[in-house]
Amino acid sequence: MLGIIGAGSWGTALALQAAVNQQPVTLWEHDPEVATTLQGERQNRRYLPDIAFPYNLQITSSLQDCVSTCSEILVVVPSAAFRSVLQQLKPLLTPQHGLAWASKGLDPDGRLLHQVAAEILGDDFPLAVLSGPSFAFEVAQYRPTAISLASNSEELAERIVNRLHSETFRIYTSQDMAGVCLGGAYKNVLAIAAGIADGLSLGHNTRAALITRGLAEMQRLGLNLGGQNETFMGLAGLGDLVLTCTGDLSRNRRLGMALAEGKTLQTIQSDIGQVTEGVETARVIHRLANTYDTDLPIAERVYQVLFKNQPPKEAVIELLSREPREEFQTDVDQ
Repeated sequence: MLGIIGAGSWGTALALQAAVNQQPVTLWEHDPEVATTLQGERQNRRYLPDIAFPYNLQITSSLQDCVSTCSEILVVVPSAAFRSVLQQLKPLLTPQHGLAWASKGLDPDGRLLHQVAAEILGDDFPLAVLSGPSFAFEVAQYRPTAISLASNSEELAERIVNRLHSETFRIYTSQDMAGVCLGGAYKNVLAIAAGIADGLSLGHNTRAALITRGLAEMQRLGLNLGGQNETFMGLAGLGDLVLTCTGDLSRNRRLGMALAEGKTLQTIQSDIGQVTEGVETARVIHRLANTYDTDLPIAERVYQVLFKNQPPKEAVIELLSREPREEFQTDVDQ
């Protein structure tokens, strides 16, 4: 049985995917009242309304019950909660469970999530990260989707693939946990930038330039953090970046568009009503850019708009006024 920790939109969508793949699933919701409602209504009315739970998808608010009855654990919580959830899971987990996650963000201290997991559970603990171009709503509707799964354990990767892989949910495997972790986080910051550009009606040319140069930024920082270049050109990098920067279901893109309209960050986040990972990720990437002396101009402008009250139009002007340079450079720090 697969245990999924986190009953938000993405966790619920993955639970639905596993269930229709004829896999028994237990979905953990931290709030007992919400868990009772989910079990009684047999749908997640808040995040994925009118999508019925299959018979083999059960809900619990007991973390211990979830872990004790499941053979694999997949964590799907906001990145800010990732560390605390793993600390709760630590006394319950065994290496036989392994640990996978589909959270897309960075730890507030600047570490990638696989580093946080190794710190808490040990360097030899079987780990896997799932990421790629995947709006929860479309996965819940069983529309064709392809994503990446990176793991330090071939055996755990195979078990997760067996739980989730289907005709409409294709999983490609790799060993580059650093690259997959960073790609899933960085693209959210770039989606805010793309949303700002769209909100300012700057056009398709601008969006294409932001995506392409944003990918170059992702690669520069990612290589410094131990990622592989091929990963950033794949599903967890370019694929997720294109989707999140162009899709209307992207919360981070919608946040950027609202910033361009002059709305405050607090108002926008309240209106969206779900976590927009790119906000806190922008703060962490700002620190990483300084730590690794890496030029990340688009992410830096997003940081300035979010946290230093720079007007979005001014941020765009600063990006466009940068000195001409070669497109491809051999020094990954530049």
